[in-house]
Amino acid sequence: MDIQKTMKETVANLGWWRDMIMIVIGCTMVAAGFVFFINPYNIVPGGVYGAGIVLHNIFPTVQVGTFGYLMDIPLLIAAIIIFGKQFGGRTLFAACITPGLMNIISSLAYPTKEALHALDPAQLLGGAIDLSDHLMLTCILGGTILGSGLGLVVRSNATTGGTDIVAMMLNKYLHIPFSRGVLMADSCVVIAGLLVIGFGIGIDGGEAGGWLLSLYSLICIFVSSRVIDYVIDGASYDKLLFIISNENDKLRNFIIHDLERGATFLKASGMYTKEDKEMIFLVISRREVALVQRKVKSIDPKAFLVVTDAYDTYGEGFKAFPEADTILND
Repeated sequence: MDIQKTMKETVANLGWWRDMIMIVIGCTMVAAGFVFFINPYNIVPGGVYGAGIVLHNIFPTVQVGTFGYLMDIPLLIAAIIIFGKQFGGRTLFAACITPGLMNIISSLAYPTKEALHALDPAQLLGGAIDLSDHLMLTCILGGTILGSGLGLVVRSNATTGGTDIVAMMLNKYLHIPFSRGVLMADSCVVIAGLLVIGFGIGIDGGEAGGWLLSLYSLICIFVSSRVIDYVIDGASYDKLLFIISNENDKLRNFIIHDLERGATFLKASGMYTKEDKEMIFLVISRREVALVQRKVKSIDPKAFLVVTDAYDTYGEGFKAFPEADTILND
């Protein structure tokens, strides 16, 4: 028994170290993606680092990563106070190291403080990767690297904080669905980028054609979100959940009023106890899985939860049924 216990502890420790290494790799990719392909071109892909790019245009002597700390730390403190143990230590770790990595890589990539303050792509690595004339390419490369890094972090049961925390708070206090909260927060950041960088509000004139950068930002957001999905789930975007709990009434209220989703009770019978039970059948988006997991745990720690892929979901709140003779390209 002692040998089995030791082996289980060893496996658990190895899994923990593997996840932490993956988090560091993912955070490094996120930081590098911003430094080399996002920050120098004033692309604003939402989140606290997108807001940091906007603020850097107003206060150029402060690095984007530093603004990340200034916004992330209050959000992290608030999340710990509000969500307590539900807010993971891995997310704290990821959110704390990403801005630092961004500042370190930025300092190494630019030859002078003036170039660093200006985020001049012509001086980035000696101009070796200046893509000023190829903004579509930098959006695709930046979005791919950001999405890959964030996907690795999420696969290791963490996030980089930021707008995810804002969305969690909106869900808790205003009952706004998590995915909609993320969209609202990121949209506010993109609009701020349009006002400051595109139209020059708060700075000495806007960048020539700066309003187009908001369109490039949307492309970057789209690419990164798709890459995150593929890194985490392959081609699967929705998740299918089966929940067995003794607190079905509380879970029902959460699903209907907080998630604003429908679900189905299925009749089930325990094979060992032969007791009749009701099992919840629920389909949600990938981004809502962590929220549902935390809520189920808080309502009924003894609940039984199965999460699996739903490759195509049709009906209200999901895809519309295809018309007759339609060729499906999914």
